[in-house]
Amino acid sequence: YAVEQSEDFLRRQREEVQLRATKSDVIITTAQVRGRKAPLLVPTETVEKMRPGSVIVDLAASTGGNCELTQDRKIIVHKGVTIIGNSDLAADLPQDSSFLFANNIHNFVKLFIKEGKLELDLENEIIKGALIV
Repeated sequence: YAVEQSEDFLRRQREEVQLRATKSDVIITTAQVRGRKAPLLVPTETVEKMRPGSVIVDLAASTGGNCELTQDRKIIVHKGVTIIGNSDLAADLPQDSSFLFANNIHNFVKLFIKEGKLELDLENEIIKGALIV
């Protein structure tokens, strides 16, 4: 969380962000002020000057977003620029990573457990690579 800045500071910051944004492929914003709307760092004008295919990840989406076009919990595309508004991205990752890990283990075990019995196919590249003999 940041402290509220003067309008002059924010204007200069937006100018600097615009200069850098037009040369960037990915922008990640996180600026928030406790109990207030997130500061606007990436106005629509800046988004429209970015290269098509660029991505903005706005982690301040739940408090209004640092990008003017951000919509909380939505992914939108504006003139070729993808804007991801998700303040809970970090909180969502453990559940997703646990699911992916469990899926990998399940598929690995299916390689050598057939109808409840251990069957090692020593010609299978994955099983051969996992064995310590």
